Amino acid sequence: MADVISYEPATGAELWRGEKGDVDLEVATARDGFMPWASRSLAFRIETLRRFANVVRQRADAFTDLIARETGKPLWEARTEVDSVIAKVDISITAYAERTAQRRMDAPMNSRMALRHKPHGVLAVLGPYNFPAHLPNGHIVPALIAGNAVVFKPSEKTPATGAFLVECYHAAGVPEEAVRVLVGGPAEGKALAAHPDIDGLLFTGSARTGIALNRQFAEMPEKILALEMGGNNPIVVWDTPDLHTAAVLVAQSAFTTAGQRCTAARRLIVQEQLADALLAELARLTGRLIVGAPHDDPQPFMGPVIDNETADGLAESFLALLMKGGRPIRHMARPDPARPFVTPGIIDVTDMPGRPDVELFGPLLQVIRIDDFDAAIAEANNTRYGLSASLVSQTPALFDRFWAGARAGIVNWNKPTNGASSSAPFGGVGWSGNHRPSAYYAADYCAYPVVSNEADAARAAIGIGLADG
Repeated sequence: MADVISYEPATGAELWRGEKGDVDLEVATARDGFMPWASRSLAFRIETLRRFANVVRQRADAFTDLIARETGKPLWEARTEVDSVIAKVDISITAYAERTAQRRMDAPMNSRMALRHKPHGVLAVLGPYNFPAHLPNGHIVPALIAGNAVVFKPSEKTPATGAFLVECYHAAGVPEEAVRVLVGGPAEGKALAAHPDIDGLLFTGSARTGIALNRQFAEMPEKILALEMGGNNPIVVWDTPDLHTAAVLVAQSAFTTAGQRCTAARRLIVQEQLADALLAELARLTGRLIVGAPHDDPQPFMGPVIDNETADGLAESFLALLMKGGRPIRHMARPDPARPFVTPGIIDVTDMPGRPDVELFGPLLQVIRIDDFDAAIAEANNTRYGLSASLVSQTPALFDRFWAGARAGIVNWNKPTNGASSSAPFGGVGWSGNHRPSAYYAADYCAYPVVSNEADAARAAIGIGLADG
């Protein structure tokens, strides 16, 4: 069986090598591990996951270095990802208690009604490469707390991080049978999603794959499917005097993580009278952003994109927008043609007919000038996606209108489109998700409610409709 090899984007060096996993074996192992784990008390499972947080805390430096090398993101950003992995445990414990706790309710005739939650069974988790620890961990931790067993397939571009994450669960005492790592490529991912012995799938990735999964699961209503997909996210700048701060918020939204966030701003919708001054400020600021390798000193703002294929695709997309009538504000460049470093690109597409509604997953920002706020809201909603939207404005009444009119699961004011908190629900509408928000609401799709009407003794009578006898 062929090896899966992970390479460092910044250097091209081989980082990790491992054999492709056996899908049937991993699912069968998790199936065997489900009932012993589910039968443990909630207190035991919670304590085990708290030990997992401590294991990650003890290994934080090595974990940070691995994530940085495998994704190319700067060390400072990889460190925030490890911190999020640790924080997820306490957040998930609180969310479980709030969203899926046991409850007793009054019922008639001296009986009582109980609400409890049961785990689904074996859940498959498909993880992405942009946050290869934090995002799958956001599914796995609440799934384990609820009592599920998990088969986790990391992205074939970041298998080392996935393997490290699962090693931390096992080191903390989560049984090896209860959480499995499946190394492999798209074929293994498809086989896992289609496996008859999983009880659900928790997915983070592209809309194209998510829609295919949605079709596949349409004939399997007995299985839970939670889709966390991408976005063609707008940031609107309107009626604000502080253009430097506005430019900072736009740059943070569009270019953090080299634009490889599902919440990254893809479209800047700007008030016509502010456009020239804002774009000049944004171009100056963008020109100062350091693009470099994870361990560079000084630390870069952003690293490379994940691989050369992605970098080539972004460069081709920038050229395609130019060919269709876009006006360049900052050209996207490849400083080292052999490595996937790209500089942020900004292009004015105001006059482009039929602007493409696609998620260009990288540091490429499209600018649209508009002179009417209602038209700006309409343009923000001019997408099949609906994950994140942000308004930069000094006018509260405008945010009220924006919040009411924006079609997105995250609607921010004077904040970037990205940087969502794990202490709140995270999800979108349209092509951004299937109404199964993750983060704080992940508990909702990791267990299902069971309602019981109960009495200590059986008492029953039929008071009407009986013949004399």
